[in-house]
Parts: sequence; C-alpha cells; structure tokens
Amino acid sequence: MFYINLGIAVIITAILFLLVFWVLSIYTRHGDTILVPDFTGSTLEDIRNENLQKEFSFIVMDSVYDPDAEKGSIIQQDPLPYAKVKKGRKIYITIVAKLPEKVPMPNLVDLSLRQALVELKTSDLKVNYLNYVSHFAENAILAQMYLGDTIKPGTLIKVGTRIDLVIGRGLSNNKVPVPFLIGKKKSRAHDLIYKGTFNIGKEYYLDVEDTSSVRVYKQEPAWDSDTLLPHGDYINIWYRSELNFDFDKYLESLLPDTTAMDSTTLDPLELRELQEQE
Repeated sequence: MFYINLGIAVIITAILFLLVFWVLSIYTRHGDTILVPDFTGSTLEDIRNENLQKEFSFIVMDSVYDPDAEKGSIIQQDPLPYAKVKKGRKIYITIVAKLPEKVPMPNLVDLSLRQALVELKTSDLKVNYLNYVSHFAENAILAQMYLGDTIKPGTLIKVGTRIDLVIGRGLSNNKVPVPFLIGKKKSRAHDLIYKGTFNIGKEYYLDVEDTSSVRVYKQEPAWDSDTLLPHGDYINIWYRSELNFDFDKYLESLLPDTTAMDSTTLDPLELRELQEQE
C-alpha cells in the first residue's frame, strides 16, 4: 500500500510540474518572438489604424519640438527597429511636440558678445541681429530685444526664438577682420559671422534642392587678410550643395590666398575656427 501511495504522489507531482511549465510557456510565450517595426515618422493615429496595439503596448516617454518634423510623429523608439521581442512588449517612444517648448530668457546684459552667444545656444535660442551703438564698452551687451521691445530675464520664450542684441561699439570705432567662410556648413558660417561681430546679409542658394547639404561657396565681402570692416556690417553668402560640388578641390585652389593670413594677429580660438574644416 505504501508503494502504491508513493507512486500516486510521484505521478501527481510530475503532472503538477508539467502543468506549471505549460502555463509558464503560455504566459511568457516561450519561443514566440516578433520583429519590432520601424515606427519613425509614424503617428499614434497610424498605429491605431494599423491595429499595431494588438502586437505592442506603446508608452510615450517624452516629446520634443522640431519645426521641420510632422507634429505628433515618432522620432525615437525603444526597443530599436527590428529587435526581436515578445508579443505585447512595451515600446517606449518619443514624439514631436505640437507646440514648441518654452525656456526662460537668460540675462545677457553686461556679458561680452562671445559669452552671450554661448548663453543663447545653451538656452536653445538664436541671434537675430547685432545692433552696435555708441558706447565705451566695446562688444558688451547693453540690451536684449525681442520684436522691438526689451525682453526681461526669466521671461518664458519659445525654443529657437531669435533675439536682437544691442552692443557697445567702443570709443575707438575699431574695425575687425572678415571671417573665412568658404567650405563651411550653414550653421557654422552663421556662428563665425556673429562671433566676428557681423550680421548675416543676403543668402543665395545655387544648384541646391536639399539645403541640409549646403556649404559656403562664395562670400561678400570676400575674405582677405587686409580686409577690415566695422562691427555690425553685413556679410552676404552664396551656397552650393556638397553633393554636387567638390569643396575639397575648391579649397585647395584657394590655399595660397588663405595661407597669406598672419596667424599672429589671431587669438588661439579664432585661429582654430579659421583652420577648422567641416
């Protein structure tokens, strides 16, 4: 009788183990994996229309503002596209915000122009116009303006907003060298113009469809080691696409002219900016 009861207990235990493993395999969908699609550019409405919520669980983790992207579209996802996951896996996504994020306006007054440019970039704001006025403090920020009015520090303003800066010209009315822009990407050329204490003039696009691939082909006034201009002057720019034009060869043809600059007249930061090739 003892052995019969022992046998029954062993059989029942084995059945229970098999039942537990079977339930676990169903719950974890053992061996049942699917590939995560690339959701970039899709919206939550697209996901609902394609019934993808039956396959995955979507969780919006963050939103960022991008004026060039479709509002509400997905720009990041985790897990990444084509990862193997279980059905029902949570997909963490970042979408494009419908309204731009706002940031507090920094206090730029009394900073140098270079310091102000760094503060604006850190706050995701941009320069619109450098307005030089008669004042003894050369390149010191005297006022910060938005749409013609003073904007106070701490004022919430949309990311990417362009700010006008009122700047001291100094007592000596110094003139400054024109930056070398040829071959630079558009954003880099803009940075060098503002750091050089100039304003961006007219911009022209030659043989260009995709402006993201443009580099500076021509500038006016042209760079010359002897050319000096007053603070706040305008520099006009012509762009060409690096996909259609050999900028390396073009820069080599300009090398004899650019090497004529006396590097001893530049501080180390300015020299690095001049020599940097992007």
